Amino acid sequence: MKKTILSIMALVTWTAPAVAQTPVYLDDSQPIEARVQDALRRMTLKEKVRLSYAQSKFSSPGVPRLGIPELYWNDGPHGVRMEINWNDWNHAGWTNDSITAFPALTALAATWNPDMSAIYGKSISEEALYREKDVMLGPGVNIYRTPLNGRNFEYMGEDPYLASVMVVPYIQEMQKNGVAACVKHYALNNQETWRNHIDVHVSERALYEIYLPAFKAAIVEAGSWTIMGAYNKIAGTHACHNDRMLNQILKKDWNFDGVVVSDWGGTHDTKEAALNGLEVEMGSYTDGLSSDNSNGYDSYYLGNAYLKMIEEGKVPESVVNDKAARILRLIFRTSMNRKKPFGSICTEEHYAAAEAIGNEGIVLLKNAPVAKKSPALLPLKNDYQNILVVGDNATRKLNEGGGSSELKVKDMVSPLDGLRAIYGDRVKYAQGYAAGQPMYGNVNEIPQEVQDKLRAEAVAMAKDADVVILVGGLNKNHLQDCEGGDRQSYGLPFGQEKLIEELQAVNKNLVLVLLSGNAVEMPWIDKVPAIVQGWYLGSMGGKSIANVLSGKVNPSGKLPFSFPVKLTDNGAHSFDSLCYPGDGVKQVYKEDIQVGYRWHDTKKIPAAFAFGHGLSYTTFEYGKAVASAKKMTADDQLEISVKVKNTGAVAGKEVVQLYIGDDKSSVVRPLKELKHFQKIALNPGEEQTVTFIVSADDLKYYDEASKDWKAEAGKFKAYIGSSSADIRTVVPFVLE
Repeated sequence: MKKTILSIMALVTWTAPAVAQTPVYLDDSQPIEARVQDALRRMTLKEKVRLSYAQSKFSSPGVPRLGIPELYWNDGPHGVRMEINWNDWNHAGWTNDSITAFPALTALAATWNPDMSAIYGKSISEEALYREKDVMLGPGVNIYRTPLNGRNFEYMGEDPYLASVMVVPYIQEMQKNGVAACVKHYALNNQETWRNHIDVHVSERALYEIYLPAFKAAIVEAGSWTIMGAYNKIAGTHACHNDRMLNQILKKDWNFDGVVVSDWGGTHDTKEAALNGLEVEMGSYTDGLSSDNSNGYDSYYLGNAYLKMIEEGKVPESVVNDKAARILRLIFRTSMNRKKPFGSICTEEHYAAAEAIGNEGIVLLKNAPVAKKSPALLPLKNDYQNILVVGDNATRKLNEGGGSSELKVKDMVSPLDGLRAIYGDRVKYAQGYAAGQPMYGNVNEIPQEVQDKLRAEAVAMAKDADVVILVGGLNKNHLQDCEGGDRQSYGLPFGQEKLIEELQAVNKNLVLVLLSGNAVEMPWIDKVPAIVQGWYLGSMGGKSIANVLSGKVNPSGKLPFSFPVKLTDNGAHSFDSLCYPGDGVKQVYKEDIQVGYRWHDTKKIPAAFAFGHGLSYTTFEYGKAVASAKKMTADDQLEISVKVKNTGAVAGKEVVQLYIGDDKSSVVRPLKELKHFQKIALNPGEEQTVTFIVSADDLKYYDEASKDWKAEAGKFKAYIGSSSADIRTVVPFVLE
């Protein structure tokens, strides 16, 4: 409402030009570009400059004299963040800013279903409209390089192709409603340790093959209207004003016509910000009390110092106008878009969307029988009379904490709530371990005697239970899955490993539900018959978990990243500390292109659970894949088909994955790389033919010498399977 009032007031006080003319910038029937140029002609230099820096923590100004409204930005890869005070980071304390928390982006990626991504983007944009937000700061597509990264839960996994496919529908559906997506964090922001200054050095091949494709898809295919610069440096220059990343790659090579916004406080130099492609500077520290305060908004790098550079002739007029035009274009697409719909919040449709995404994102990692000739432990038997749920995460609100992705929900179904809704008073609860409260930048230390008491209580109750469901994992505390700090170790925290050992010793019917955005070490893996990766699932997470555990929903999620057996099995942790986390100044990505399953495959280091892995309550049989030809040229397309049949007793969904490997190359390449996938639904006994179209683009690598993509003639293989480690059929072919 405040935006509308300000805009109306500005219109009332606006003085028309001496020569009467149609105010094109207000006429929605005119093309946006005509409106942008018309507005530019009417603006003063100071008005153009003022567009480029914040007026509060989460807003940037328009042009009040011309009736052009401000922009309201919002943290929100997984939902619309609660209101933050105008000039500080405290919660505003509103009572009408509770929203739907959607599953974290790791869970969305684990659906391997672009339709779920489209539903996600549409739903979150409707809640943003209701809250009068113009730009949502997400989705995030930084690559999962190390399982210690505190913000991995906000991203879409380790594979650039999977992330590229999943990010596009999210952005497209969001922006159909006149809400701008802001894909982030561009680029190479793959850790939180020293994130504000670490200087990342990476090969050209790794940059183009691993770390840029999802950003490119967000811009070129989805048409994202904004993009956020990362905190870190890239080859010596901060990402928020890096000429090569912003001017050359983003704007020249990808034809980006939108706005580059700094991460909050990510700007460090006026000259670089002015000339190297940054449009809007946000979040540098201020108390906002007065315009002449040393920390005031006008003191931002793109504030008075930028204006002075222009007046001294150090910034070309074309640069000034380009920045202003891009911001105006964004305003016309969003806050001045009078055709956008009304929003809605916490609706049945949004809760259903959150539940559906959770249902498809949950990954069944392991499901073994407890004894020989007995069935697998999951789904839970209907005749269980004493179901013990253990774990802090069974009741914790995992939407709280985590940094900027924190959310304030109207409704939250916990895993304990979800199970009790199905099994009633047959469900008992024991906390089992304590994790403390989420504290940004601080760590809660729980006294050992408290942990010992909670563990003893849970173990005592487990002795008499028919089945024990331990809901554990990580949480959103600092140094867990949280912005501003990486995890300190690969194992489970808060004494959970000892809890697992003692629970298993008294009850073999143990189900472990991991709620996390990261892989964890599993030294106890052989002792736990059933393991479920449950992610952070938001408002309806408890319903989704109960749906899968009970068998109401057949799990179909697949891992978007590998689970190494031990930390040093991960590529980033296989070298010295300069590779991770760096020496405090510089970091070198020594694993190069061999990220995730590429490293495991090529180095022949098996993962505990492979990329693309995920079990079902049914079984799928793959036939022998066939190709439309044995040879292809660079101008051809090859059809590769495989029959997949549901050979089990229940309906289910399978993700059929196609990887391509180059048998012999002049450069080092991974054993295989994901190039296509399809998620199909099959009833018992039903068979479907899945067809993939392979082109020369699927065979290429980035050639550093020619600075272009190249496919070498020779022998290739198409690997088709249920995960990167579960290949069912292979088709050889030749590129001539």
